Amino acid sequence: MTSGNITETEQAVLDEIEAEGVDFLRLQFTDILGTVKNVSVPARQAEKAFADGIYFDGSSIEGFVRIQESDMRLVPDPDTFAILPWRQKEESAAARMICDVYNTSTGEPFEGDPRRVLKNALDRADEMGYEVNAAPEPEFFLFEEDEDGRATTKTGDQGGYFDLAPKDLASDVRRDIIYGLESMGFEIEASHHEVAQGQHEINFEYDDALTTADNVGTFRTVVRAIAAQHDQHATFMPKPIPRINGSGMHTHLSLFTEDGENAFHDEDDEFNLSDTAHSFLAGVLEHAPAITAIANPTVNSYKRLVPGYEAPVYVAWSDRNRSALIRKPAARVPAASRVELRSPDPSCNPYLAIAVMIHAGLDGIEQGLEAPDPVRENIYEFDEEKREEYGIDTLPANLGEAVDALEEDEAIYNALGEHIASKFVEAKRQEFEEYLVDVSDWELDRYLETF
Repeated sequence: MTSGNITETEQAVLDEIEAEGVDFLRLQFTDILGTVKNVSVPARQAEKAFADGIYFDGSSIEGFVRIQESDMRLVPDPDTFAILPWRQKEESAAARMICDVYNTSTGEPFEGDPRRVLKNALDRADEMGYEVNAAPEPEFFLFEEDEDGRATTKTGDQGGYFDLAPKDLASDVRRDIIYGLESMGFEIEASHHEVAQGQHEINFEYDDALTTADNVGTFRTVVRAIAAQHDQHATFMPKPIPRINGSGMHTHLSLFTEDGENAFHDEDDEFNLSDTAHSFLAGVLEHAPAITAIANPTVNSYKRLVPGYEAPVYVAWSDRNRSALIRKPAARVPAASRVELRSPDPSCNPYLAIAVMIHAGLDGIEQGLEAPDPVRENIYEFDEEKREEYGIDTLPANLGEAVDALEEDEAIYNALGEHIASKFVEAKRQEFEEYLVDVSDWELDRYLETF
């Protein structure tokens, strides 16, 4: 039974709130820079939230609206309801729902809502007859906290790629994180220690692109919260320690037709990729510099995107090695055919990053772009002359160059919408300018007593 205008899905959430003794709801949304925000309301407000939304002051959120346009409305998505795992042992439980943001003056979806930007990309795909699946591989570091609870960069382990305890002392933390994620509906595919000391990866199974973007935000929240219970600090900063590998978020993408067939698969192609896949891939390569501003949005991101640390900086694709920007992973079955963009890092706003990847690929399909030949050699070993011979460009070298590329790429800039694109560019130009005028410890150590 449903009451009023409440749907069956919403009623199921109301029933679960009562059955599980949930006292508080965190209504979550994401600002332009990818920070998860939430408005907490008593659980008894859930039905009102479904029927009317919950109002909040949007002027306090980075890049949202001006003071005179401040009233915004959160509309929760009942499909995203989940009980927070770190609250279950207390007397009362808390749960969260991810929300869409609406403009109260017009009643329309707010153009500055990153979730709306991704929905727009999915609408474009739908009009072209496709559904989009995505699967990210977010990496993170676990660091010890000091006696005051502040983060250090001490890892507490000497583990390496796929190491097991006792070297991997954080395996208990990973285990509890996985339990927490599974309790919230995640299907965990694998977890392991990564290459660098203190670095970890937990992979969850692919899903539709919107659910995947929702999951990335949830993933980061859960990892941080459960790590804190172990007196550890989890960070998704791309390069927290110099001269070792940084953290990436390789992202796998595929298109499916309305009848459920993988539009990227072609058994007769040398690489088992369809013409659609080749054009999608070509579109992502074409727009890679602009995508980089969104997928690698911090000054620190470009400390990871340097040759020599397994980060992909060369605009090429391969079906065999990981030195190229895009890889075509081996697929055991046709449904698993996909492309993997290896440049994104986990500091990005997942809604915006996945949205611009989709738009770039769809633009490639619409234009009928042809992908270049794959590069099967190790591009890391190429010198500049050989890269020029192969026609291989490099990604922007810093945040300033990436923002320039974004502003020059009409397709990607317009895909974000004027509101988000202009606010994003403004914020990132300011960040880069602040970085340029700062003086680092490296400079002091090198020059202070020398000159």
